[in-house]
Amino acid sequence: MKSLFNIRTSAIGLALVGLIASGCKEDFLAEKPKTTLTTDVYYKTAKGFEDLVKSCYPLLRNIHKSRGLVLNGTDEFTAVGFHDPKFATSQTSPLEQYDVRLNGAVADLSTLWNFLYAEVARTNTAISRAPGVTDMDASLKDIRVAEAKFLRSLCFFYLVQQWGDVPMPLTETTAPDKAITRVAAAEVYKQIIADLLEAEAKLPVTASNYGRATKGAAQFLLARVYLTRGWNYKNSLGGQATDFDQALQYADKIIEAYPLATNYSDLFPKRSKNPLTQYTGAQNDKHPEIVFSVQYSSEILTNKNDPAFFQDIEGGNNLHSVFGGSAENMPGTKGRTTDYNRYTPQHITTPALYRMFDPALDSRYDHNFVDVGYALQNVTSFKPLPVVNPTLTTSFKAGDTVVYFRPWNNPARTLEERGIDLGGKKNYAVVNLDEISGGYGFINGSTVNVSGFYADQPLMWKFWQPGIQNGDGYGTFNEVIFRAAEAYLIAAEALVKGAKNGKLGAAEVYYNKVLDRALAKKGVDPKRAQKPEDLKSLDAVSYRATAANISIDLILDERSRELMGEYTRWFDLKRTGKLVERAKKYNPWTAKSGTISEIHYLRPIPQSEIDLSFPSIKQNEGY
Repeated sequence: MKSLFNIRTSAIGLALVGLIASGCKEDFLAEKPKTTLTTDVYYKTAKGFEDLVKSCYPLLRNIHKSRGLVLNGTDEFTAVGFHDPKFATSQTSPLEQYDVRLNGAVADLSTLWNFLYAEVARTNTAISRAPGVTDMDASLKDIRVAEAKFLRSLCFFYLVQQWGDVPMPLTETTAPDKAITRVAAAEVYKQIIADLLEAEAKLPVTASNYGRATKGAAQFLLARVYLTRGWNYKNSLGGQATDFDQALQYADKIIEAYPLATNYSDLFPKRSKNPLTQYTGAQNDKHPEIVFSVQYSSEILTNKNDPAFFQDIEGGNNLHSVFGGSAENMPGTKGRTTDYNRYTPQHITTPALYRMFDPALDSRYDHNFVDVGYALQNVTSFKPLPVVNPTLTTSFKAGDTVVYFRPWNNPARTLEERGIDLGGKKNYAVVNLDEISGGYGFINGSTVNVSGFYADQPLMWKFWQPGIQNGDGYGTFNEVIFRAAEAYLIAAEALVKGAKNGKLGAAEVYYNKVLDRALAKKGVDPKRAQKPEDLKSLDAVSYRATAANISIDLILDERSRELMGEYTRWFDLKRTGKLVERAKKYNPWTAKSGTISEIHYLRPIPQSEIDLSFPSIKQNEGY
């Protein structure tokens, strides 16, 4: 029920929209109020309280579009491509270089902090106003309060992972107050779990409107929270070994209630990789595997970005446009059109990420990456090698291949396999991934586009949606936040950490359920690069789990393949204590900087918050 999310104003102003009419034929300065209705009156009614709870959902869009602190600076994504050593002085975002520029002034910090606390404020308003609602069925009111507590718990969970001890307001804010107190992380976790247990008890299995919080959503978040608390970062979360048993039990509940999709690709927009034969049928973003998702609408008015609102400004989904790479400069391009849609390089895959997959056996590689670029219109007299052979020209017809990225484990070795840009026989560029500058940039490591076959890298197309308006925020497909495949991997991780009595068996059983869904044939033995960070190495190693090899690193690799780009990665690395190790190993910008350290397991408090609440809040250690 996507209309649930068509409310785009603040919580307090929301219920008054459309209630005050204007117009005066006599003295236009004369005060003639059309209503004396206030929020204190309206929110005591069943209708007003329903609108108040609805207003707690739209900010999920803003929160989950603030992906920089969750995706970049990990082993998966950076803000820009890496060109070292040709561009040794280049810099990218401090979020992946972890240098002195990573401080409280970084905009990503205040953006996410403000959105999360804005959502906390809305949910607190709903929770605080509930007792005053007298004309609403008591059981329905309990459900709506449980929804608000679930959403508040989600926000506190994001906050405490990113910043550690954080303010934890639990009642409606009615007046400004600079005396803000940071609450110990262990107390925040206690509150999160208490709210979620209450929500689990009150929420229905199936929501009255699709997109509302359900019992399953509360159970899934409990699985994540218990898993995270069990790791007990620096003994500061109040965690204990039994938390892993709780994580396993809640993961098993999700696995039982939410069946895996038959195919990984069923969970994402249907499309063709060739824009000239693009899919135009119906889309399904409500698969039974999905436990909870951020809702979007096919109505253009509700998907339109509206600068009139500081919050709820984001209309449509932008997942289709923020991951690499670009097709706009390939031969036969039409520029920025709906064919390949707009590309804004916010989250670019690290070179190692491609090498985590078996390109031949793992269907997720085929779905997530576009390795063939097509001409969208006829091209004549194209010069692929003007520097080496100025007389050589070629032509393409619409639909012809113009660039092909070879699988990492099957590079082109002979002229029969190479493209004419390198003196080969193929009438298109054939690119070995180890030949792109530092894993990114211009073909053949060139600092200038001498070949004409410009392409950044294989396009990361996991979320690409056809048939939408060309632009950054016009997607209509819901963004998945919780789905059952992750529950299997939560269970596997909990079992590795000592949990017992998994309903499906040992950790490797849960792990291989997710893996086998991704494989063309169950039981085969997929291979990833043994050294994903070494682009020259073709050595491979199996990533099927056994009782002998199941480990946290194996599970993190599988989470990367399955959940790439799904708002989990920094949290995964923080939880498991693997951020420093894996970012240094697989993220070339982090390795280049060499300054990541233990302090980076917590983010700096936004300087704007410190200034506003001075002297109540002090900066996190090391910043």
